[in-house]
Amino acid sequence: MALSGNFYLALILTIISAEYLLNIWTERLNLKRLSPVLPKEFEGFYDPLKYAKSQTYLRETTLFEAGAATFALFFSIVFILAGGFNVLDSFARAFGLSAILTGLVFSFLLKFLLDLLELPFELYDTFVIEEKYGFNKTTLKTFALDFIKEWGLTVAIGAPALAAVLWIFTAYGARAWLYGWGFITALQLFMAFISPALLLPLFNKFTPLQDGPLRTEIEAYAAKERFKMSGIFVMDGSRRTSKTNAFFTGFGRFRRIVLFDTLIEKNTPQELTAVLAHEMGHYKKKHILFFTALAAAQTGFMLWLLSFFMGNRGLFAAFGMENTSVYASLVFFGFLYSPVSFFLGIFMNRLSRKYEFEADAYAGRTCGRPQALISALKKLAVDNLSNLTPHPFKVFLEYSHPPILERLRLLRKMT
Repeated sequence: MALSGNFYLALILTIISAEYLLNIWTERLNLKRLSPVLPKEFEGFYDPLKYAKSQTYLRETTLFEAGAATFALFFSIVFILAGGFNVLDSFARAFGLSAILTGLVFSFLLKFLLDLLELPFELYDTFVIEEKYGFNKTTLKTFALDFIKEWGLTVAIGAPALAAVLWIFTAYGARAWLYGWGFITALQLFMAFISPALLLPLFNKFTPLQDGPLRTEIEAYAAKERFKMSGIFVMDGSRRTSKTNAFFTGFGRFRRIVLFDTLIEKNTPQELTAVLAHEMGHYKKKHILFFTALAAAQTGFMLWLLSFFMGNRGLFAAFGMENTSVYASLVFFGFLYSPVSFFLGIFMNRLSRKYEFEADAYAGRTCGRPQALISALKKLAVDNLSNLTPHPFKVFLEYSHPPILERLRLLRKMT
């Protein structure tokens, strides 16, 4: 028996409302857990005034995000009930294009609308909150250029990719999810390979790390661990923020070590090597490979479920749509898949936290200097005004990394 549009409408409104309420409740728990007492681990390391500033920063960002989420909830409900999706669809169909081109017009109209609604919040977050706490280094020119570049990539890469997915689901019927899975997985792997050399440089400048004690230290450690890489690069992170970070990117011989220039300024060669040893640990322990395979499996599962809702008239009726289509099915299914994605996210985060502990242990063991990683992690927490005492429920739901105090506790055992 086919389910009615009213059933799907009630289900979708319940889903988005429940997610909103859970998020608000979780953030409230997190704020209530804040304490002015500095954890003993950071005594003598974290200036008490700066620690109080970190808690003020957390409160302000949390309230701001709650306000943004409230706006998003009400807009979503009004847009759905007012038939906003049907208005966009009717406009896209008015051009008399093919089904695939109509789908592209519909998708880009929807993205443009969402970007337009998010823009004031992004501007306020960047130029008011982040500026207030000394993080923002982004100029209006850089902000605007980033926006243009993102849209350029959407048109250059996103449009052909979406067109291919729409064509697959139009041409192959019941087996479309399988072919779509293969295409998307191949595309994701291809993007992972080309991103370090072609995409990331569009947004930041990557300069080879100059000869010196830091480069010597990192190369010696990488050689000892038989870790092959294409180079060590410094990224101009200070162009946008004063926050610090480091990461690996790419696969195989295209792997690159990337250090924020802000991170180099504030850490010793031993501390930076310990941070990178942690990232190497993820590769050595096959964490990256496993997560890539797991993500591909999730994509296949999602597309398989999607195949049951293609052109579902009850689902389209819930959004007040006059016509069914492949492209709108992709959007509407996203609402139904949201709870599945939520619970899968909890599992993935728990696994990620386990892997972070393993990478910390690997770094402490192979570097022979757990204290260097302890010091580096402390500096990262202080420089980024991180929350030292998050609520366990928020950690359970959202944290991909263990709380800093738990990581330090493990490393202390190694010392």
